[in-house]
Amino acid sequence: MRDLAILFIYLLTTLAKLMRSGGGRAVVAESLLLKHQLVVLNRGRERAPNLRPIDRVTAGLCTLFIRPYRLLRVAVVLRPSTLLAFRAALVKRKYRRLFSPNRHRKPGPKGPSPELIAAIVEIKRRNPNWGCRRIAQQLCLVFDLEIDKDMVRRVLAKHYRPDPGAYGPSWLSVLGHAKDSLWSIDLFRCESLILKSHWVLVVMDQCTRRIIGFGVHAGAVDGPSLCRMFNRAIRGAGSPKYISSDNDPQFRFNQWKANLRILEVTEVKTVPYLPISHPFVERLIGTIRREYLDFVPF
Repeated sequence: MRDLAILFIYLLTTLAKLMRSGGGRAVVAESLLLKHQLVVLNRGRERAPNLRPIDRVTAGLCTLFIRPYRLLRVAVVLRPSTLLAFRAALVKRKYRRLFSPNRHRKPGPKGPSPELIAAIVEIKRRNPNWGCRRIAQQLCLVFDLEIDKDMVRRVLAKHYRPDPGAYGPSWLSVLGHAKDSLWSIDLFRCESLILKSHWVLVVMDQCTRRIIGFGVHAGAVDGPSLCRMFNRAIRGAGSPKYISSDNDPQFRFNQWKANLRILEVTEVKTVPYLPISHPFVERLIGTIRREYLDFVPF
C-alpha cells in the first residue's frame, strides 16, 4: 500500500510538471540523462567509468533543459582525480595570467649563442663561488651584453657540470650543528578551492628536524601579518637564538626586523639563488605539497 501511494504521488508530480510550460521537455531530458548515466555506470562496474566524448555531449545537452534545482539530483558522477586535475589547471592558468609577461617576443634566434654559453661555463669553472648575478654583471661590464641572472642560471643548469666531490655539507648544516639553537623558516603559497591565495610560514628546528609550527595568512603578506604568522607558529615553543631565512623580499619588512630584535633573535641569511643551502625546510614544503595540498582542496 505504501509503494502504491508513493507511485501515485510521483505520478501526480510528473503530470503537474507536464502541464506547465516547458515541463515536458524537462521531464524527458531528465529521464534521458538518468538512463544514460545507468548505461555509463553499467559499463564499468568494477572500476570508475570512463566518460566518452559522446557521453559528455549528451550530458551537456540534457542539462540545458533541466531546471537548476534538479541538477544536483541527476549530476554525472565525477572521479576525485578529475576534480583535482581541473583545480590544478585553474591554478596554473591563474599564475600564468598573473606572472607571464604580456609583451610579445621579438622575432629572431631564441636563446644565447654558443660563444656566450661557452663564456658563462668557463667563468663558472674558473670561479666556482660566483653566483648567477655576479657572472651576469661581469659579462655586461666586459662585453657590453644585455644578459640577466635568469639566463645565466638556465645556461648553467643545462651545460655546467661541477667537478666530482665539489658538493659537501652546506654552511647552514655546519651552523645548525655548531650552534645551540637554530630554526629555519620559509614561506610558500597555496591556492584554496575558490583560487584564493594563502601564505603558509613553516618553522623547523635545523638541528633536530623538529617541526615547530605553521602560520597561515589569507591574502598578501605585509610586515604585521608576517609577525603574526611567526608568533602564532612559535606559540608555546619559546624562541631560538638564531633564525635562518632565505632572501625573499617579504623578510625585509621593518616590522619583521623589529620583531626579531624584541625577541632577541639573530637572523642568518642563506646563499642567494641556491636552495641547497636551505635543504630541510625546502624538502618539508615539497612533502606538504605532494602528500597533502595536491589531494585535499580547502
